[in-house]
Amino acid sequence: MKTPTLVLAITALAAVGGGSYWLGARSQLQPADGMAAAAAPAASAASAAPKARKLLYYRNPMGLPDTSPTPKKDQMGMDYIPVYEGEDESSASGEAATPNQVRISTEKVQKLGVRTEPAAMRLLGKNVRAAGRVEPDERRVSVISARFEGYVEKLLVNVTGQPVTRGQPLFEAYSPELMAAQREYVVAVQGLAAMKDAGPEAQAGMRQLVESSLAHLRHWELPPEQLQALVKSGQPQRTVTFFSPASGVITEKKALQGMRFMPGEMLYQVTDLGSVWVIADLAEQDIGLVRSGAKVRVTTTAYPNEAFEGRITYVYPTMKADTRTIPVRVELANPGGKLKPAMFAQVELAVGGPSPVLTVPDSAVIDTGTRRIVLVQVKEGRFEPREVELGGRGEHHVQVIKGVRDGEQVVVSANFLIDAESNLKAAVAGLGTAPLAAKDSGMTAAAKDTGAAAAAMASAPATANAPPPPQPKPAAGPKGSAPTAHTGH
Repeated sequence: MKTPTLVLAITALAAVGGGSYWLGARSQLQPADGMAAAAAPAASAASAAPKARKLLYYRNPMGLPDTSPTPKKDQMGMDYIPVYEGEDESSASGEAATPNQVRISTEKVQKLGVRTEPAAMRLLGKNVRAAGRVEPDERRVSVISARFEGYVEKLLVNVTGQPVTRGQPLFEAYSPELMAAQREYVVAVQGLAAMKDAGPEAQAGMRQLVESSLAHLRHWELPPEQLQALVKSGQPQRTVTFFSPASGVITEKKALQGMRFMPGEMLYQVTDLGSVWVIADLAEQDIGLVRSGAKVRVTTTAYPNEAFEGRITYVYPTMKADTRTIPVRVELANPGGKLKPAMFAQVELAVGGPSPVLTVPDSAVIDTGTRRIVLVQVKEGRFEPREVELGGRGEHHVQVIKGVRDGEQVVVSANFLIDAESNLKAAVAGLGTAPLAAKDSGMTAAAKDTGAAAAAMASAPATANAPPPPQPKPAAGPKGSAPTAHTGH
């Protein structure tokens, strides 16, 4: 009985031990599997994380040709900009960038609204405009005056502005001197007739007296008709009639009924307005483009829808110092007398060169006062400031003599914004400025020393700046009693 009971007890103990071992092994396997499952996402996340970019160097924030392997600041305290692998345009393209080029990202170029146009060969023409005034043709102005003293006996034309024709009577005048000269001529003619039986010498002397009296009357411009009547009739005429020497308009009348006039005094002025002048004041910079014989277009405020064609007949040799302009004379026909003297007019003249020249839009030129700069787009996002030499100017373009080649893209819009974005003045100042380069190299050396010192400080042991270890607290005495202080002797 004891033997079977003992065998059953041993079997039960073995079963209990085997079950305990199996349960313990299973509990150990489950945490291990959980750790493995948790480690799998971590490994995938680590593989998906981006690799750290490689730092190449630090560049000058103002676009100057200065780089540094360590962080530094420029003269104005601005931090140098880090350049990572893949961001260096020159290394990516395999093309070395020149020091005076200005770099701007494509995004900023689009935000600034940069627009470029190619430099091209074209005829440089423009319209020269000038203000002018209508004036009478000086060659068509006639003055009526007497060569003797007298009085206005009768006015036949007594209104200013009245049109007259050539040979029309204007007024009649009485002159005591003219009467005496006529009597002298009549007496000489009568004496010559009375000495017809005298000797040849006496007749020759009397004949010279008659011719001298007649020449006197002619010198006083006695009308030929009255002179012939005097010769035929032998009777002096009390008054003499003055006639208009040309057709036109009475532009000035000083003769009054009964007034006394002196020799040479102007009594009438007759102007022929069939052809007039326009005196235009051209600016000093445009005078080199104007030539005599060029066709012009004249417009007036009175006739805004009508244009008058004329030609430049003379360029005056003097300049008006107060307005810095040079007068130009334009001659044109005046049909119907529409153009009145003293009327304002606008003169427009088309000028241009005989052959095409290299030009750029005038908005592409940045004039600093001492230099003329043009921004040339070397490639996308890279611009090069160039100093140019300019020639003539057109309506919207300017000639470039030196500095830009045909076909190169120049910035015509937002060039001043590029100047503000990249400090173009600093880039232009670095064009061949040796002292600036030396100064930048000195700054680079100093920055290297500073960077080395900073690296040395960064690599110092961390215990130098570690906080001191905590001090052990004194042991507490019996409850209610103060701590005991031990004093060494």
